[in-house]
Amino acid sequence: MSNHFTHFKASITDFSLPEKFTFPFYYEPHPLAVLAAEELQEYLRTQTDFDHNFGIDASKDGLVIGKMFGVLVVQNTAGEVGYLSAFSGKLAESNHHKRFVPPVFDMLTENSFFNEGMKVLNPMNRQIEALENAPEFIKAKAELKTIKSAANQELAAAKVLAKAQKKERKAQREAAKLKLSEEEFNALNEALRQQSIKSNFLIKDMTKYWKYRIEAAETKVKQYLDEINELKTIRKNKSAALQQRLFDNYTFLNKDGESKSLSEIFEGNTLIAGAGECAAPKLLQYAFLHDLKPIVMAEFWWGKAPNMEIRQHGNFYPACRGKCKPILGHMLKGMKIDDNPMLVNTAFGQKIKTVYEDEVLLIVNKPAEFLSVPGKNIEDSVQFRMQLKYPNATGPMTVHRLDMSTSGLMLIAKTKEVHAFLQQQFIKRRVKKRYVAVLDGIVEADEGIIDLPLRVDLNDRPRQLVCYEHGKKAVTKWKVIERKTCAKTSVGKTRIHFFPITGRTHQLRVHAAHPKGLNLPIIGDDLYGKKANRLHLHAEWISFMHPVSREIMEVEIQADF
Repeated sequence: MSNHFTHFKASITDFSLPEKFTFPFYYEPHPLAVLAAEELQEYLRTQTDFDHNFGIDASKDGLVIGKMFGVLVVQNTAGEVGYLSAFSGKLAESNHHKRFVPPVFDMLTENSFFNEGMKVLNPMNRQIEALENAPEFIKAKAELKTIKSAANQELAAAKVLAKAQKKERKAQREAAKLKLSEEEFNALNEALRQQSIKSNFLIKDMTKYWKYRIEAAETKVKQYLDEINELKTIRKNKSAALQQRLFDNYTFLNKDGESKSLSEIFEGNTLIAGAGECAAPKLLQYAFLHDLKPIVMAEFWWGKAPNMEIRQHGNFYPACRGKCKPILGHMLKGMKIDDNPMLVNTAFGQKIKTVYEDEVLLIVNKPAEFLSVPGKNIEDSVQFRMQLKYPNATGPMTVHRLDMSTSGLMLIAKTKEVHAFLQQQFIKRRVKKRYVAVLDGIVEADEGIIDLPLRVDLNDRPRQLVCYEHGKKAVTKWKVIERKTCAKTSVGKTRIHFFPITGRTHQLRVHAAHPKGLNLPIIGDDLYGKKANRLHLHAEWISFMHPVSREIMEVEIQADF
């Protein structure tokens, strides 16, 4: 039996095995997977096998690194049901730990080609760094900058003076025409012409002088740059060759024993750093290698979240799409998998209520789990329904959008002219909106402003990241309406108003859940918190200028949670 096969401590006789394996990119953890995760979490709380600072224990020192862990419930050839455990990346600076399955390929083993390759690359990195920080190189760059600055200043001043002198000569000619004889005027004109020639030669000589000095300074800088760039080119080629060899050695199995390398799986598409190091591929690879039948799986976050991401300690999360989707697509080939919930039309059977309507526009109350506009796989949406209901309407009709999971008020235009008028109000931030939400916990302050820039997580769409370097400005005002705490469970909830100043994707959800925001996810947020009956976020009030009457309209509809 596999030495990483863990028997359940608790009895599982009351559990029935599912007929289909977990759809890894959107799932509700099966009770068996939850039990396995709870046992692994208990081990993590009490273990002494390794020392790693997850950021949970305030007494621990050192770099804080939270981790994604995974459990895979499996059945062995004897019919016994147990589970495997894995972590993403490295744990406590090692790929190998008791209880956890090994990596698909261990690049860090002693004398491995990767380590040998790094023995070549690391000295090159240090050599490049030394050259880039060499005092002579820094001095040469500073001198070049100083010379260019002096050249620009002196030439600019000379051109300004030449222009003024030219203007003065012109004035002298105009004045001389009236006072001097023709012979005297011609003599003066010749003298002025000679001054003009002298001025032009002076600027040309000055330009040549500074060009010579700049070229001399650039030659000094270039000597260092040529050496640095040559080393960088060699390093780039060696690094690419090492990376390609690494991709070729990461090979993944499926239930039929078919093996594919990372290079074959991604088929020339850009490979993301760390592909193959996530928990899910490790678990499936080990199961296929040891004749263990995968039953269900789940992944959870343990520890403090990275600064940019939202990860709640102990929460379950789906596999990432950027790194894992291509790999798991191969590894799960031929297995019976749960249906993809994202292909289910959750709008089916739901009706859109009209809150207000006139000749040029209407305002509807979009239900939760209802697309605003057609998606990649599902056409049914507010826009689709409106176009069916108003076949003679022109333009795109939907003036703005709400997240699929968010309910509430949406403006619908019946003509393209009205659509353009209303959309301009959104662009100029003249439309006022208020959302109501219920947060999973107690907000201590009464009101405030959250300013956290957002961008999409390129490796795990549609999740958003807080990013000060590449994110777009996102600002939200908020105000607490009510706080409630259950007397039996001591679990608190906060009803809150959000007033978005900007309108970024998932802005309110991220601003609520992120540690630098309110640090409390919205109840039912399946991306940044925990799934519930629905996302408790509702666009309840909107104010805008009517395109015909030019009066300010205010419309409100209460949430049903």
